[in-house]
Amino acid sequence: MGLGGKEPKSKNEIEFPSPQWIELPGDVTANILHRLGAVEILQSAQKVCTTWWRVCQDPAMWQVIHITHDGDDRYVQIPAVCRRAVDLSQGQLLDLTIKNFGNVELPNYIVDRSSHLKRLTLQDCDDIRPKGLVEAVKKFPHLEELHLISLPLVRPADIINIGISCPMLKSFSYSPKQQVVCYLLRIFIEDGNKFAEAVAKSMPNLCHLSLVANWMDNEGLEAILDGCPHLESLDLSECFFLDLKQGALGQRCSEQIKHVKYPCHSMGDISKLVADDYF
Repeated sequence: MGLGGKEPKSKNEIEFPSPQWIELPGDVTANILHRLGAVEILQSAQKVCTTWWRVCQDPAMWQVIHITHDGDDRYVQIPAVCRRAVDLSQGQLLDLTIKNFGNVELPNYIVDRSSHLKRLTLQDCDDIRPKGLVEAVKKFPHLEELHLISLPLVRPADIINIGISCPMLKSFSYSPKQQVVCYLLRIFIEDGNKFAEAVAKSMPNLCHLSLVANWMDNEGLEAILDGCPHLESLDLSECFFLDLKQGALGQRCSEQIKHVKYPCHSMGDISKLVADDYF
């Protein structure tokens, strides 16, 4: 028995040096791990060693969270992973992106723990209801960017509530799901400009605006140009009720805004659907 009650090491026992990556500075390790994504970090990487585990507990590691449910992780409870990542941020979360998942409770969970959020992107989150989403967004007073992509119907009144509650908003995107687009084209054509007018009235400080597959006509676009004088980029892809070939409105767009994507820039299948059914 050796000193301190420890067994002496065998002559044949080989001591392996610690991997060099364990000795990396914490900020370098965090930078490397962050490229894996939240799911990989929480499910695997943080369990590799105590050094990585400590890095993964740092709230600064979770100031930016991007989580996508791609189908390969069907055995992982993605909403639970998202909640855990938000918890680890300890209120320091600034940028959150959620794609292809969500539930009714998730927006409120995020709001209660992320009051300083500046950028929020939701894409294909079918189970997040517009009403709950709007109520949550209204509690992000520091929000500067909001991107709602391929989501269920968000109404003009919702836009006004968001704009009034988020006065620092500089970038806004909204595009409805394709089936919602078809529904709107058939039912709400007469109210087509209300959405654009809501943006113009409640988001005057916008620098970047994307309204893909919106159903406004020239009147709505003119309201945006009048109400959002600071716009630097405007995406009008698939806005097929606009007619910019005649009159001065098209020229005004090009003169007032640096970067404009016109309806003809559409890449989606919906463009063919609309063209075949309505023109």
